[in-house]
Formats: sequence, C-alpha cells, structure tokens
Amino acid sequence: MNFNLTDDQQAFVDTARAFAEKEMAPHAARWDAEHYFPIEVFRKAGEMGFMGMYTPESAGGFGMSRLDSALIFEQLAMGCTATTAMMTIHNMVSWMIGSFAKPEVAEQFCSELVTGEKLGSYCLTEPGSGSDAANLRTSAKKDGDEYVLNGSKMFISGAGATDVLVVMARTGGEGAKGISAFVVPADAAGIHYGKAEEKMGWNAQPTRLVTFEDVRIPADYLLGEEGEGFKFAMMGLDGGRINIAVCSVGTAQAALNTARDYMHERSQFGKPLAAFQAMQFKLADMATELVAARQMVRLAAFKVDENDADKTTYCAMAKRFATDIGFQVCNEALQIHGGYGYIKEYPLERYVRDVRVHQILEGTNEIMRLIIARRILADGSAELL
Repeated sequence: MNFNLTDDQQAFVDTARAFAEKEMAPHAARWDAEHYFPIEVFRKAGEMGFMGMYTPESAGGFGMSRLDSALIFEQLAMGCTATTAMMTIHNMVSWMIGSFAKPEVAEQFCSELVTGEKLGSYCLTEPGSGSDAANLRTSAKKDGDEYVLNGSKMFISGAGATDVLVVMARTGGEGAKGISAFVVPADAAGIHYGKAEEKMGWNAQPTRLVTFEDVRIPADYLLGEEGEGFKFAMMGLDGGRINIAVCSVGTAQAALNTARDYMHERSQFGKPLAAFQAMQFKLADMATELVAARQMVRLAAFKVDENDADKTTYCAMAKRFATDIGFQVCNEALQIHGGYGYIKEYPLERYVRDVRVHQILEGTNEIMRLIIARRILADGSAELL
C-alpha cells in the first residue's frame, strides 16, 4: 500500500498544473463573466493528451488508468472548474465510443475526439428522469439499416457547441434492459437545441435542452448491442462520479491556497490573520478534510481500475464526501476573505458557485447515500475495506 505518486504520475501532475496555470487560471474569471466556451483551450488540451486520457489505445486514446486521469483532472480544476468539468464529460464520451462502438465507427469519431478537434456531449438526463435513468423515454426505433430517434434530453453540458453526442434511448420494453446507447452527430437533421440555461455556476460551458425529432442515424452507430445502454451508462457514472469529485477537490485546493495567502497578507488589530489561533484552526480543518476527500477519490479510482466488486459503492462514497467537502472548503475560504470573498475581484465566489452543482450532478448526494446504504444493508456488514 504505497500512497506516494510514481515518477510518471508526478510528471502528469506537473504537466497538468503548468497547463492550468498558463492556459486556464488567467482567463477563468473572464470566461465565467462572459459565458465564454473556450474551444481553443480544448484544442490545446488535446495537444497535451488531456482529451482522450482513458479512451482505449485501439481507438487512438492513451488508455490511462482512472487514477492517473484523476490526478490530472485535479490539477486542471485548480485552473478552471467549469472547463475541466467539460473535459471530463468529453473524456467519458470518447471512452464510451472507443470502448463499445464498432471498430470502424470508433475510428471515425475518436480520431478527432481524442485530439480535441471535435468535442462530445453525453445525453442521459431527461425532463422526466434525472437520477431515475432506467425510466427514460427517448426512443430509438429500428428502420431497415437505420435507427430513428425521438425524445428530449435536459441539462446537457456543451450542447449546441459540441460535435458528437452519446445518447441513451429506449429500443425495448420498460426498465433498464430496454435501453441502448448510440453515437449521434450533433448536427444531424432533426436535432434542435434550446436556449442556453442561465445558471448559478459552470458559466464557461453552455447547458441546453436537446430535442430529437425523427433523427435518423446508421444502425452501425449503436454502441454494443441493443439493451446494453444502461450497463454502459452505469459504468460511465462510476467514472463520472470520480471525475466530478476530483473537480471539487481541485477547486477546493485552489480555494485553500488563496485563503492561506490572504491570511498572510491581511492584517487586523495590528497582526496578520495567520497569527490568530481561531483562523489557524479553521485552516487546519479545511486542509484535513480536503486530504481525506482526496484520498477517498483516489481509492475509488483505484477500485474502478481494479474492477473491484464494490467499485460502485466506493465511487458513490467518494462523490458524496468529496463534493460536500469541496463546497465546504470553498465556502470557508470565502468566509476567511470576509467581504472581499463576495466580490468578483477575487475567485472565491466563483469557486463556491461552480462546485455547488457537483453535489447534484452524476446522481444527487442523497442518491449516493442510498447506493451506499443498500450495499451495507444487503451485505450485513459495514466493513468494506
């Protein structure tokens, strides 16, 4: 049990940190204020290998472990939370196509996804089914050598600005076994995009409703076999929960760093804030909880890489804990800044707005608690390790 990073992992961290400091952090406030989707940064990230990290090598990706990918995402999130979150979604799309599409279809789409030349969105959530994904209503009907898609998807990150969609749709009966997965060109005839949602955070990426009206795609664009879509979606959610958790950890670390520096710079009653024991205790608690969250996320990533039988439970634990702690640390960092934390000249209010949604995405944290509780109750034991 070695918790130290390998030389290769440290190199990944250093490279990602340098990229975040140069290409993301200096622009994140402007992207947020202008609701700007930085496509050029995704292209540069693709040149660095950040857009196809765990996509299989057979599809042109790097085949990295989820742990190594999480190390990189944490550093990128310190530069811009919303942009990194979009990178994690794109990586999931590229991985899903590269892993489950027919080889010729994987080559067709992944060759440009892994370089960042094209961007992907993931279409699972619907107006009537969020966490209850097994009851989605979007349909895909076989018609000769094509499928015809009809329905709507909601809260789709990047929608209207991306090039490729992975869509979960119903090909069979009710429940999970009737769901299949498809790769769909984002500009296919019959796809309509709603207005960009006005959101509390994540303003550096658009979020829209996507409607499918008699959208025809080749039958070869089916991922895997009919009825396997829900399985793929759940596999995607395990990784997605690690990704969103590590985005919280990275953002919280940036907030902690900012608060630490401010405590040295700001003086009250004739001495710096760092000299007040109450402030020291607050910073100590923030750092301790953040380290615990980081280790839990890395453990969950390791469990996914090992295909552990309890990987879903660990991912749910990591997502629940890290997103809650990430928000708390960012909020405490804002509090340390007093009134300055509430104004946009400082990044704290943006950190708080951006990480708040992490407690909702990839299944709300209440759903995470249900996943954990059902595992423990079914086994009759609380001893997962």
